[in-house]
This record gives sequence, C-alpha cells and structure tokens, in this order.
Amino acid sequence: MAEMDYPIAGPIQRALGEALANDDAGYADPRGLGDSFAPWARSTWGWDVAPGDVRVAPDVVTAMAEILGVATRPGDGVVVDPPVYAPFAETIRRLHRRVIETPLARVEGGYRLDLDAIEHAYADGARAHLLCSPHNPVGLVHERETLAAVAELAARHGVLVVSDEIHAPMTYGPARHIPFPSISEDAARTSVVLSSASKTWNIAGLKSSVMVACHDDTRRLLAKLPAELAYHAGHLGVLGARAAFEDGADWLAETMRILDRNRRLVADLLRAHLPRARYVEPQAGYLAWIDCTGLGLGPDPAKVFLERGRVALSSGLSFGAGGEGFVRVNFATTRTLLEEAIRRMAVALA
Repeated sequence: MAEMDYPIAGPIQRALGEALANDDAGYADPRGLGDSFAPWARSTWGWDVAPGDVRVAPDVVTAMAEILGVATRPGDGVVVDPPVYAPFAETIRRLHRRVIETPLARVEGGYRLDLDAIEHAYADGARAHLLCSPHNPVGLVHERETLAAVAELAARHGVLVVSDEIHAPMTYGPARHIPFPSISEDAARTSVVLSSASKTWNIAGLKSSVMVACHDDTRRLLAKLPAELAYHAGHLGVLGARAAFEDGADWLAETMRILDRNRRLVADLLRAHLPRARYVEPQAGYLAWIDCTGLGLGPDPAKVFLERGRVALSSGLSFGAGGEGFVRVNFATTRTLLEEAIRRMAVALA
C-alpha cells in the first residue's frame, strides 16, 4: 500500500481532536479548502490559483471518474502512460471507455513520456489523457518542456488532460514539479489538476481531494459535475487537509529528509544484497521501482519474493505494459523494516 509508517502531523492531530471534542463529525463542509490550498500552491510552486477554482471531491480516483463521465462518452479513447497506477486503466474500463496505452520511453537514467506515441494517440481520436505527474510507480518528475509539448498537442487535438498530481508535494531537489495548467495558456485551457493532502500527509482514509480548473473551458466542465460530489468527501478529511496546507510544512520537511535518506538507502541495500537488480532513485514520492529482470524470477518477481522470502511487494504486472519483471517497494518506513525487506528479497534467491 502507498501509505507511510509515520505519525500524523501534529497540526492535523489537533484539528481532528478539536473537531471530535466539539462533537463535530457531520457531513463535509467544503468551504474553506480552496482558501487553504491556494496560498499553499503559491508558496510551494509559484502557482497562482483562485480559491474559487478549487473544488472538493472524496478522492483523486473518484474525481477522475466523475470528470471522465462528463468529458467523454462510452467508447471514447483515454490515454494512459504505463507502467502507471493501476486504477487509471481500471477506471477507464469501468466507465466503458477505451484504454489507449502510450508506454513510457526507457532512456538512460530512467524514463520519459513518449511524445510521438502521445501525438499519434491524440491524432487517432483520443478524447482525454490521464497524466500521472509526478509518475507512479517510476517516480518521474516531468520536465517543463515535456509538459508544454503535451499541452500543445492537447490543444491542437481537443484532448482533455486530467493531471493527477497527488505525489507532487514530495518532490526531491533538484527536480521541480510544474503544475500542468501553469505551463501555458494551452495547458490551462485543456487541463484539470487533481491533488490531495492524503498521500503527502498520510491521511488517505479521511477522504478529501481537490480538483483545480484554471480556465473558463474547464470551469464549465467541472460545473457539470454533481453538486453533491463535494459532500461525499469526509468532513475530517477536509479539516485535515486544511490543517496540512496551512500548518503542515515543518512536518513535511522533516518527513522528506527521512524519505530522501531512505530512497538512497534502497540503492545501497540493493548494491549489497541484490546487485543484479536495477533501480533509479525516484524524483518524487516514496515508491521504489525495481527492475528484477536480471534475477531470473520471471514476469512476476513479487510472487516469488512473497513465496520464498515472505516479503509482500507490489507486482509490476498490475501497472500495465512495461511492468513485467518489476516490483514496487514502499520505502516510507523505518530503516530497520527496509533493511529486513531487502534482506528477505535476497533470501528468495538463495
């Protein structure tokens, strides 16, 4: 699971505690979340967002499904860039849309979006693109030039880019996350950003996310969503998100120092115990995408690691094309548990 083994930030604990002490556990009140998110986005990325352009949803996947429901029709093609977060394709299929895969291109030092494949998919009639930015599971932070190219293509072909930016607050320097609508007028006109405090501040179970539209075209699109959608979010989720955006910076900075240490520790442990495994440190997030094709464990090494080493990892197969022979490891845990996990992976090869 993509969640952390760390205590909840103090400001969030206090906000939730005060609500419960006041018997405040009713339906969500979405008012105010935009007022918290907008100044945080400005200070974090230099992204000027109007608080009124921030809408509330229960979670990113629900928001994604609702947007596709009003922006596309059954049978329409929706682009994904595998290997990618499994619910993208699952959501598309559940809505009776077509999954169009434009697999990431392998390059020296990692991956990049395949702009030629994306252009072909757009030209062939795709109506939307579920963009993972930063990318889960490979940890790629897309460069400004790449995003600008996607925006230009989307504008030319009339494609809506739904940019899932839930991992963006956990970007490691020198990489820099660029919110998609901030790239250009084309980008603002053709995109909706999905984000949440849930991943970064470890409060996914509280249920709250945001949808951001920065152009009249996409504002009109979001206006078509059910009016009750915001009230399906959790009240404590909204309160927790507001506390995170307003007062969670110190906790996040300390957590990022731990995660930065751990992403490097994974590299050290693999060199020591599984030298034939290949791993590129992620530019964002706390998920290690490990290439096990050199270990001779077949297309699903996670199954072997579980059976022989008693360590549960995410199977690369669940992320679509390009996931064969890979596993995803969550390193948002203690050093002791991380060392034990890699040790057990090595035991599976004995």
